[in-house]
Amino acid sequence: MHFTLRQLQVFVAIAHHQTVTQAAQALAMSQSACSGALKDLETQYGIQLFDRVGKRLQLNELGMRLRVDAEALLAQAANFDQQLEQRPSGGQLNVGATLTIGNYLAVGLIQAYRQSDPEARVALSVANTAKITQALLNFDIDVGLIEGEIHHPDLDVSRWRSDELMCFCAPGHPLAGVTHLTDEHILAARWIVRETGSGTRQTFDRGMHGLLPGLHVELELQHTEAIKRAVEAGLGVGCLSGISLRDAFARKSLVPLATPQRDFTRDLYIALRRQKFIGPGLRRWLNICRDQANN
Repeated sequence: MHFTLRQLQVFVAIAHHQTVTQAAQALAMSQSACSGALKDLETQYGIQLFDRVGKRLQLNELGMRLRVDAEALLAQAANFDQQLEQRPSGGQLNVGATLTIGNYLAVGLIQAYRQSDPEARVALSVANTAKITQALLNFDIDVGLIEGEIHHPDLDVSRWRSDELMCFCAPGHPLAGVTHLTDEHILAARWIVRETGSGTRQTFDRGMHGLLPGLHVELELQHTEAIKRAVEAGLGVGCLSGISLRDAFARKSLVPLATPQRDFTRDLYIALRRQKFIGPGLRRWLNICRDQANN
């Protein structure tokens, strides 16, 4: 074996930051030492891992393939180090979640995770499905909890739990008194919806098949709470996960609108980078997610 763990750390850091300067800062190394470690790794095997694009170093095809294995090796090494030092905590777990999950489900998951190991640390990133997917592909997060359907050869995606979108309006809205929304109601309404790229918007568009060209989309907003506030103000009709609407329905600040002819059911998913090393911390998180989905 000709490579060292330090060389792998340098390779992964440069792949992440795309500059030697930032990689060196992240690893608390001098720029020359960081550059030298990469050069030694490439020279030892007679390979090139990066292409220079302007001032940035971009992984070439070989570098992209090897990065997956390098990330896994470093994760295994960190886990081995923790076992040698008899530390129960798996270090910091980086979780990405789409907005509905991040705002309404993630806190309970983090609470359960911390109860099993009070020393455990969780960093939560909340964004839409497209951004969480990109964060997984960039190795910025360990696991993604997502609302949208994604298909990517480098990701393992498994069903987590079911969910359903619900249409709603303000109590004073003209539609508040109807028994159910007909297609005519839907086409006449002004809609306030999530932005393209979100899982909620993906499910909304699928549920409105056949009507999409005629829908009047008044606003596209990136945040669930902003949509709820806009609908409460009477600006239009919304459609969001029922998980995010429970409190508002209980307060009667918003009222549900039945849509029996429209299918807004969906699945929520757990996504991992393919060949991701499943350490004890990540394994515990996955078990907690599945336990809570079954309760």
